[in-house]
Parts: sequence; structure tokens; C-alpha cells
Amino acid sequence: MVNDNTLTKQRLIITFGKLGALKYTSNLDLAKIWERVLRRANLPILYSKGFNTRPKIQLASALPLGITSESEFLDVSLKEMILLDGLIEQIEAVSPAGLRVYAIAEASIHSPALQTLVRSAEYRFHFENAVDHDLLQTQIDSLMSSAAMIRSEERKGRKGSFDLRPLIYHLRIDASNDLIAHLASGERGNFRPDDLLTELNLQDQHCSIHRLKLTLENSK
Repeated sequence: MVNDNTLTKQRLIITFGKLGALKYTSNLDLAKIWERVLRRANLPILYSKGFNTRPKIQLASALPLGITSESEFLDVSLKEMILLDGLIEQIEAVSPAGLRVYAIAEASIHSPALQTLVRSAEYRFHFENAVDHDLLQTQIDSLMSSAAMIRSEERKGRKGSFDLRPLIYHLRIDASNDLIAHLASGERGNFRPDDLLTELNLQDQHCSIHRLKLTLENSK
């Protein structure tokens, strides 16, 4: 069997945003959109071998439906070398509304898959109706000072009780009275934004959620 790495001539990491109505697109459909965009932009995408070929592209982290973002990463393997000059404009010219490309960089062909490097994510929660600042701060202080958050759930096929408190790194209220949350994300632990709203008794509040940053291992 031929190792795909031996066929990869160049590997690109595309930093992009998922905005507007595109937030209602599932991750599976987003990957299909990216395949069409890259083909229309005439990028020499590498495809897997076999009967059911797949493009060698991979999203770093699944973004929950209904959440916008300015910090998503797409890992793309190419079968030919290309120049990066003007590539952002080339891709955006054939991209649907809401798909914004911020940066494109080369990565080592032999470096780990991005999905294994995701460590945390930062979100902004904007409430449509004003939330009492002092009450929200009290709820944040109570949550952050708790010794543990034991919840019963199933993870990776195993049922049991898990302490979710270590997965909440930092919570704060910014100058616009938005909640900013730094949460664990990735294979080592994942805390969903909607679960945070529940823990703060804000699950009935209408709000928009935006991913500000996705942190990878060894990134700042």
C-alpha cells in the first residue's frame, strides 16, 4: 500500500472564518464546500486511493452548528507544488458568502494531523437581551471557585462520571458585557459552549456565539 505522505508534494494550512448563514452548515457539508472551492480555484488536491476516493483535506476542529468563527483551520494535501502569492484572493473569488480566508501557510508533510494538536478554544457570547453584569459575575465566580463539576456521561464509548471543571480555563466579562470563555477543546477534553450556558443558568437566554480563537499545541 502506498503511503499518502509519499504522494503529498505540499501541505497547506488555511486559516478561515465561518460567518453569516454559513454557521448553519454542518461540518460534513463544510468539508464538501471546501472541496468544491479548492477545485474551482484549480488547486491540485491529493485524493486517497481506492474505490471510494476522498480529498486529503481535514478540518482541525468541529464547530457546533449555529456558531460563527474567525479561527478555523483546514489541512490540505496537494499532489503538486504551488505558489502562495495571490492564493487567498484566488480562493475567495470562488468561495460562497460567509467563507473568509485570513491566512495560508505551508506545513511539514510529516507533522501531526491538526486534529491531534487542538488544545483549547476561546468564545464570545453576545446576549440579545441585556444580562445583569453583577449577577453574571457572581455566577462566574461561583463556577470558577467550585472544586469539581462531576457529570455522568458517555465518552469514547465509556459511561461514567467525569470532572468537567478542569476543562474551563477562564471566564470574563468584556467591556461590551459579552461573556468571553476559554475552554478546553480537542482529543484531550472538550467543553461545549452550550454546556457552559447551562452551567451558568443562561440556557434560556438568546445569544450569539462566536469562536475567537482556536489554539493548537505549540502555538501562542
